Amino acid sequence: MVKISNSLVGVLNFHTLLISFPVIGIALWLRIKSPTECELFLQLPLLVVGVFLFVVSVLGFVGSCFRDSIFLCLNKNIGQAISGKGYREYRLGDYSHWLQKRVGDRKNWRAIHGCLKEAKVCGRLEDDIGTKASEFYRKNLSPIQSGCCKPPTYCGFTYVNATYWLIPRSGLSSSNSDCKTWSNDQDKLCYGCNACKGGVLATLKNGWKKVVILNAALLAFVIVIYSVGCCAFRNNKSHSHHTHFYRGGYH
Repeated sequence: MVKISNSLVGVLNFHTLLISFPVIGIALWLRIKSPTECELFLQLPLLVVGVFLFVVSVLGFVGSCFRDSIFLCLNKNIGQAISGKGYREYRLGDYSHWLQKRVGDRKNWRAIHGCLKEAKVCGRLEDDIGTKASEFYRKNLSPIQSGCCKPPTYCGFTYVNATYWLIPRSGLSSSNSDCKTWSNDQDKLCYGCNACKGGVLATLKNGWKKVVILNAALLAFVIVIYSVGCCAFRNNKSHSHHTHFYRGGYH
């Protein structure tokens, strides 16, 4: 039983070790190939995850191979619905101060802005230029499109087309800074708006939900590894005790 438990732990950790190699490799490849701003954001997290998997796997693998109990133990806001609209709108203030500070940093936002322009997220709305206002308002826009490609609804702009809006003769309905930041210049639009930053955070939040699901699956896998590891740990102690007893160490 001891050999079976240790062998299973070794096999599981060996496979985790193999998984760490492509993760580290992709991270290094992104660094070497003169990455764009978007790819650069992915490089560091991937490298950290890869190195973590590598270290933990090596410790568990060594522990299972040499029956070292120490190593076995070591390896042990959605958005606001708008009446009459098919999309939601997002506000930066709905998120934690730490997240606000991260996207509010000029260097960080410059990089994110570059990603958004590179992905042409607002360019996709050009197909809706001939769309009537009533039809556009029913569209299910993504958080980034809602926050970055059009002015916030509370500003009171008049719809002309998907990416062109006019200030009504009566003036804007709000003095919020986003209302003044909006521009019909296709290179600017609402990229500098807090609503855009809120849309980016909403997108990240949705992405992290998927990561949580993946992590849950990985956690289940890790629980299996550690359960077998604990079994191996107990069996190692039991095996050592019986060996000591039969050799005359117990009187």
